[in-house]
Amino acid sequence: MAAVQNRLSRTRARLARRLGLRATAGLSAMGLLAFVLGAVVVKLVVETWSALVAGNVLLALVAVVSFLIATALCVLVCGWLFAPVARPDGVRLPEELAEGLFRLIERTGKRFGGIRIDAVWVVGDMNAAILQRPRWGWVGPLETHLMIGLPLAHSITRRQFGAILAHEFAHLAAQRRGLDGWWGHLRAWWFRALDRCIEDAPRLGRALDKWTAGDLRAAMRLSRLEEFEADAGAARVVGAQRVGEALVEVALKERFLNEDYWRKVMAQSRSTPQPLIRPFREMGLGVLAGFRRPQPGPVNIHDMFGGAASEADFHPTLAERLRVLRVDPKVPVCGGESLANTHLGPILPTLSWVFDRAWWQDSRRDWRQRYERARRA
Repeated sequence: MAAVQNRLSRTRARLARRLGLRATAGLSAMGLLAFVLGAVVVKLVVETWSALVAGNVLLALVAVVSFLIATALCVLVCGWLFAPVARPDGVRLPEELAEGLFRLIERTGKRFGGIRIDAVWVVGDMNAAILQRPRWGWVGPLETHLMIGLPLAHSITRRQFGAILAHEFAHLAAQRRGLDGWWGHLRAWWFRALDRCIEDAPRLGRALDKWTAGDLRAAMRLSRLEEFEADAGAARVVGAQRVGEALVEVALKERFLNEDYWRKVMAQSRSTPQPLIRPFREMGLGVLAGFRRPQPGPVNIHDMFGGAASEADFHPTLAERLRVLRVDPKVPVCGGESLANTHLGPILPTLSWVFDRAWWQDSRRDWRQRYERARRA
């Protein structure tokens, strides 16, 4: 098992370094193009002034038109190069309002070599993730942000969250320290620049898209390898069985929320112009009352969640992750109160209000269209 993990880590490191170097080359070429265009703009300003002083109106007019074209191109390329950096999207959690959660995060960081988290955010999706970004947008010391989904907090216990937290810290310990962290930042920066280029200049974008198709496939493979490596790192600290149980629990609860809870929330749109419940406020009760846990014991994960990831998937399937961990797929036994109740209790009403308000702003138009269609029918 250790030999397999070492081989996995070496493969991941080589792939990350190669993609990081290619991203550096691409960003450097784009930066050089912006610099050349900027130099052309300056030269055209000088040429325009010289033509006006010499009284050559035609030459001045040509220089002005060229200046406008070069300026537009320079602004366009700079827009690609400085595409907005990813930011945490949610509610920043004050330490004094969730001291128990911050103590758990700090203890887990110490078990992975003293890794520190700069900020903790509560977000609206069923996930936990790490985001690293330079302090001043594109440059500066890397800051580490931990994002915890409120639906996730309603779905797992403190013990299960400990395993998920270990997985996220394993990402940092193995893949986001020192130069590895900058490779990740450069890869993300390059793909953002490519996206903007493809959107603004379709013909050039198609050529770049074809040229970088192999990089995208390699990035997807790298993402899957990183998940396996983080699972292995978490298993060394908290145990493979505990990691596997947390993965199964999250998969079961996510399926319940997507296929049952949110479907019932949206079903109200056929009979009322506004929801009768606030979905985030009632989510804890909805999970507690509505989730039907399969009988504890072995389950057929292949039938429930798929057998193998495709080349277009950024994450391996649950079955693949459990197989690599060498953990039998089992339904966990219900183990107590949710993380939301034990660690977010005092601010849970406020968080629920924020996410309910954001959800209604995003869903209002779709809700009312459904209501009008149902009323006409």
